[in-house]
Amino acid sequence: MVTSSGDTGRIAVDAMGGDLGPAEVVEAVRLAVTRTEGLNPITLVGDEAILLPLLAKAGLNDRARVSVYHASEVITMDDKPLAGLKRKKDSSMVRAIELVKDGHARVVVSCGNTGALMAGGTIKLRTMDGIARPALAAIVPREGGHFVLIDAGANPEAKPEHLLHNAILGSHYARVMLHIPRPRVGLMTIGTEEGKGNALITETHELLKRAADIINYAGPIEGFQVFAEHVDVVVCDGFVGNIMLKSWESLVKFFTTMLKEELKANPMRSAGAILSKGAFSALKERVNPERYGGAPLLGVRGNILKAHGSSNRHAIRSAILAANAIIKADLNHRIEPDIARANALLDTPAAV
Repeated sequence: MVTSSGDTGRIAVDAMGGDLGPAEVVEAVRLAVTRTEGLNPITLVGDEAILLPLLAKAGLNDRARVSVYHASEVITMDDKPLAGLKRKKDSSMVRAIELVKDGHARVVVSCGNTGALMAGGTIKLRTMDGIARPALAAIVPREGGHFVLIDAGANPEAKPEHLLHNAILGSHYARVMLHIPRPRVGLMTIGTEEGKGNALITETHELLKRAADIINYAGPIEGFQVFAEHVDVVVCDGFVGNIMLKSWESLVKFFTTMLKEELKANPMRSAGAILSKGAFSALKERVNPERYGGAPLLGVRGNILKAHGSSNRHAIRSAILAANAIIKADLNHRIEPDIARANALLDTPAAV
């Protein structure tokens, strides 16, 4: 068995959990290694009898840069999260998380079972001091750039303090990935008028206003403002966020399919499509979900980055690059002081 070194800057990649199989993951690693300067070393976690021949075929023979940690089992998409974690202790997902827990890696990247990855990351790594619930952060395109959507599905039943923490987590992630020094934070609701929304929104709005020296709160936002150049971080509970994320992704696929059909409707349109190929390619790149590749589970002691189960090599490569950026930014150490300040604020009665 080829194992990883004690290099805590390593990226542990679950090679077995994705829909497209380990060959696609290895190709993603090849793309990342051969096209990226300063990439941290990678440990592929999975069945070495499958992975070693794939690595040899891909020309990834430098074990200092790409190593293998053997795991004999796979948690499938059909496994119940907790049951899968308990029954398959030697699964690629569990072993990858344990590499982070034991200090042999800094980030886990996985395309596997979302529920199992969230549960495994929370149980084995534990949440950071002061954080009760972790959150998934997704990067979504908008007018003039991108925004961070948090929570994208980890915690569907949130309290106001959870959403305050989400605002802090999302702000730090936007600084790292979107290079925005002071991200504007918006609270997702059904209207921007004062008092509009349910009790969760009303209480969270008051908390976010009080946290003005911790986050750059721009106020409540409505659905039609999300894709305008209005805010850089959209805060919501995991129930709303997951619906928003999946609706956007399905809408991108719908419009892509519809546009192709209309452009092929007659020869004149087809000719116009050829002339406009550059514009269509640029648009596709801007709305492409593969651009950032995955959503991190923020708020745990360590780093978990969830990629889509159907991710191809380009999306997985993007997830690996995002993991690399998280390591270099030392994201968690930057988050902890702000969470402590927010919790002190929660313990202080609001001014009347």
